[in-house]
Amino acid sequence: MSISSRWTRRAFMGGAAGAAVCAPMVNRGYFELGAQSPRAYSRRAVDLVRDAMVIDMLAPLNLDLDPNAHAKPLTAKAAEEFKVSGITGFHCAFGMSGPDVYAETLAYMAAWQGYCGRNPHVFSLIGSAKDLDQAKADGKAGVIMGVQNAEHFRTAKDVQTFYDLGQRCSQLTYNSQNMIGSGSTDRIDGGVSDYGVEVIEAMNKTGMLVDVSHSGDRTTLDAVELSKVPIAYTHSNCRAIAGHPRTKTDEAIVALGKKGGVMGITGVRMFVSKTDPTNVGHMVDHIDHVVKLTGIEHVGIGSDADLNGYDDMREDQYKMLKAAYKASYAFREKIDIDGFDHPRKVFDLTEELIRRKYSDANIKAVLGGNFRRLLGDTWK
Repeated sequence: MSISSRWTRRAFMGGAAGAAVCAPMVNRGYFELGAQSPRAYSRRAVDLVRDAMVIDMLAPLNLDLDPNAHAKPLTAKAAEEFKVSGITGFHCAFGMSGPDVYAETLAYMAAWQGYCGRNPHVFSLIGSAKDLDQAKADGKAGVIMGVQNAEHFRTAKDVQTFYDLGQRCSQLTYNSQNMIGSGSTDRIDGGVSDYGVEVIEAMNKTGMLVDVSHSGDRTTLDAVELSKVPIAYTHSNCRAIAGHPRTKTDEAIVALGKKGGVMGITGVRMFVSKTDPTNVGHMVDHIDHVVKLTGIEHVGIGSDADLNGYDDMREDQYKMLKAAYKASYAFREKIDIDGFDHPRKVFDLTEELIRRKYSDANIKAVLGGNFRRLLGDTWK
């Protein structure tokens, strides 16, 4: 949910964090994750995050909107934040559009995969579900390359080209109409086009995950129905709770579940709650809602932010970000929710799931087990 001056809409990249956690320090049954940790967590939460396959299905490495951000060196501080985050899989997805979208998407793929390659002590590129398992074992940040649009597919044959280059997930549309379908902020949603049918078929054949997080309601339902394999809403929330046009209706959530798909819940404030304060508990309300509608197997995490969140961005970039969206996005003063805006946010989420009496198995499913299953069933 961002733009850059060069790559429109989602101007950041997803990275992944290794599952390694600093040696905890006992504190009356709670544990501090490193000497600089401002929070302490229960033994159960620490163990759950350590043992789980944690996947954030929309998570940039950083929110620097500089178009040359990929050329900047990874700092020791940032490397340490990835290592203590508890996250193994980060879905790196920018939004690409415009007349030069094909060339710019090629440049984006090269830039961020090159960035990962230059920092092999932290990152591991993901091409298969087994690569995620290896990244977990190695304590690496497993980077899943994606694109938050499909305008770079000039024909359906380009799906295979970009899969071969490393792309493993693609949104069909962003917030606005393209040749495939409609976006979430379009006034009219005509659904998936004939060309969109071809693209979905090509993605199914190739093994690229179909994502409709930013698509309109009709386009979303069409994609679920047309795909021969389960799809994802990698980062979206529940319209019944938040009332935001970028969220999903109960009808769409039920349809996704019936087809075996998974929905990642975000920590973006206006997608979580209509009013403030908005915190991790309100985010888990969306997890509860999806579970009630479809079952525990169909919900996960897609935070839609980097490890530190939007509200720590440079002021000029923060203003540019907010100005790039239609008024219907209804930004408030802050974008991040309270308690989900720091590198160890997954531990805070886990503590809330524990508080709500989710079982260990169900917490692991939400943290990433469900997306691990979906990716294993989808990727070739």
